[in-house]
Amino acid sequence: MFGYDWPRLHAALNDLPAALLLVAALFELLALATRKETFRQVSFWTLIVGAIGGAAAVLSGLQAEESIAHGDAVHRVMETHELLGFITLAIFGVLAVWRIWRERRMGTTERALATALSLGGAGVLIATAVYGGRLVFEHAAGIPTEVLTSEIRERTEGHEHAPGEGHGDGDSAAPAAASPAGDHVDPPGTPPHSHEPEQPAGHSDPPGTPAHDH
Repeated sequence: MFGYDWPRLHAALNDLPAALLLVAALFELLALATRKETFRQVSFWTLIVGAIGGAAAVLSGLQAEESIAHGDAVHRVMETHELLGFITLAIFGVLAVWRIWRERRMGTTERALATALSLGGAGVLIATAVYGGRLVFEHAAGIPTEVLTSEIRERTEGHEHAPGEGHGDGDSAAPAAASPAGDHVDPPGTPPHSHEPEQPAGHSDPPGTPAHDH
């Protein structure tokens, strides 16, 4: 679909609902603390849209699971990620239906319970994201085996930087070490010369002679 396979589509669908559900939990907490109706409305609508997006993310994840090559280690992490995803979707799905039904009739106790459920769902959501990150960054899940093999070969061979090329703060090579304060440094190409003070031809005073006019 538009050049996306299921793993890439799953990755694309993850970010927005996760952000919306976290924002929903935050604004519900702010609404409970400040009693401002505006915060509660933001929480309500971000929860509804986030729950719908979360369902799309879970469905695409189930399809991605069937289409990527993986071994036992990836499978174990994937199963945990999947379970946490289901729990996250269940919490926020129930919360969304509950608030659609009871939003305008909730009392203080019921509202506090809904907020606690929202915060608990946010915690499970973060754990889900952690395991999803492990799949990608620790096990390279979703990367085709031939691509991964080619990348390993290139990393083994290494990469030589051209003169002046680098990954530091700038593109130029590292500057030469600074000389101690007060030392004179000649520019490159300056012929060697002595730094001893020149004495005029003829008479010279012995060491210790007081200064005098010539």
